[in-house]
Amino acid sequence: MNLLDIPYEKYKLLNGLEVILFQNNFLPSVAVNIWYKAGSANEVKGKTGLAHLFEHMMFQGSKNVPKEMHFKYIQEAGGTLNASTSFDRTNYFEKLPSNDLELALWLESDRMGFFLDALDQIKLDNQKSVVLNERLERYDNQPYGLAWEKIISNLYPDGHPYSWATIGYYKDIESYTLEDVSSFFQQYYSPSNATLVVAGNFEINKTKSLIEKYFGEIKNNGTPAAINSKSSQLEDLKFITVEDKVNLERIYFAWHTQNAFSSDDAALDILSDLLTGSKNARLTRKLVYELEIAQDVNSMQFSGKYGGHFMIVATAKPDKSLNEIKRIIFDEISILREENISPRELKRSKNVIKSNFIYSLQNIDTIADMLNLYNFYLGEPNSFNFDLKRYNNVNEDGIAKVVNKYLQSNYVELRIVPERKNAN
Repeated sequence: MNLLDIPYEKYKLLNGLEVILFQNNFLPSVAVNIWYKAGSANEVKGKTGLAHLFEHMMFQGSKNVPKEMHFKYIQEAGGTLNASTSFDRTNYFEKLPSNDLELALWLESDRMGFFLDALDQIKLDNQKSVVLNERLERYDNQPYGLAWEKIISNLYPDGHPYSWATIGYYKDIESYTLEDVSSFFQQYYSPSNATLVVAGNFEINKTKSLIEKYFGEIKNNGTPAAINSKSSQLEDLKFITVEDKVNLERIYFAWHTQNAFSSDDAALDILSDLLTGSKNARLTRKLVYELEIAQDVNSMQFSGKYGGHFMIVATAKPDKSLNEIKRIIFDEISILREENISPRELKRSKNVIKSNFIYSLQNIDTIADMLNLYNFYLGEPNSFNFDLKRYNNVNEDGIAKVVNKYLQSNYVELRIVPERKNAN
């Protein structure tokens, strides 16, 4: 089997649940991975963070599975499990010995079909407290913790599905009611709004029977209405300065780019690696090692279903100027605009990306999640070759093209500086 050619079978149950099966019986384990098309983009103002709340609530028990027992059952079987939430989706996943596949299918089906049977105010209040504490620890009380929220709320227009952080606003989290939770679950946790991937060592016909047994009778609550979201552009430059309990100044830049898997998405990923992906990357070498004015510098291309943006972040060394760091960053951007990078530099970045990509596919749970990811964004689970070819097809001219196309546009600049000491 070609490592990048993943044979699969995709079909739907009568209730709309999409199923993707990838069999590899050379492995001793099996991965179960389910994506619900419900991320923070599906929330509304005033009730942000509900999708993330469900990442917690779905482990608090369902009709036939007592609270916390989902973890206990999987771990006692020698497996691992977790969940995550993004702007676009929430996923739940397990990896366990092949002979315990039925256990994972039963657990996932019970909370898909019978979560509301076990929902009560005590569980909701408990998990609201957990999420509020997480919000405080990771955002409000964390140095630079509010930077992401500041960036996206200024980069995307008010009401855009990416204009608030996935965790939600503190006041919104406090306001959740049982009705909010029940309504969100009924709207988004329908089998017709989910895709189940089973990957690894299993017997296909038996697995199909188990999937039908556990998921087939779950009620279809319909498919949620599509989100209407137009591409966004900034009308003006935005400059923001925030005082925080930090020791070092930090500067952020964010530009609008493209949605996931759009034509320039791969070139922007390569640009990020060229700028900050290694010690020899352009901004890292210049700011951190040659001039020694930055403690660190990073960049990233974020791309989702409803938008994308490119970010550069640099932390100044003590007593070094953010203005000087900004000047160097924009000097390097100008060089990339006007001069093509060398074939050797481009090849190095491509090799790094390819190596990381291939290495990740050693894990069956990663393959399962990628099958779901490609299916969600592209409609074709076996897009591994397509994905890698996007990077191979980027040439030297392509880097200058995306720099000119995106990094010459209006941007958000955020500076986080130490709090001023009150004068006596």
